Amino acid sequence: MESLDQIDRAILELLQADGRLTGAEVGRRVGLSQPAAAARIQRLEKNGTITGYRAVVAPAAVGLNIHAVVRLRTTHAQLTQALTLAARTTEVVSTLRVTGEDCLVLDVHCSHAERLEQIVDSFARFGAVTTALVLRSYPPKPLPTGP
Repeated sequence: MESLDQIDRAILELLQADGRLTGAEVGRRVGLSQPAAAARIQRLEKNGTITGYRAVVAPAAVGLNIHAVVRLRTTHAQLTQALTLAARTTEVVSTLRVTGEDCLVLDVHCSHAERLEQIVDSFARFGAVTTALVLRSYPPKPLPTGP
């Protein structure tokens, strides 16, 4: 991957804060013309530095009132099956494969406790499961764009 200059890094910071900024506004903020800013953004998308844009939805607004972190300790032989289940379970919004005693950390949003129980039980066939209810989420920080 090619190295990023200070303008690229500034563009990344701006777009992480507000992915809906126009090329003209990005250019204005970093001191480039709209075409130059748009070309840089397109290059960052094409080379895989920018991987997408998305709306951030409030879980409670769509009926997902329970947020839990589910940790799974499994065997290497069952890891692929557990990952497949995580990918198929719509309430699992992110999956992290981690080092240490646990193998997977799942971020789960569901509508009610009975559904969380079903999800936990479905993963328990692969090994020990630990579940923690999330009391509050704080806004994610943007990724650092420099060393």
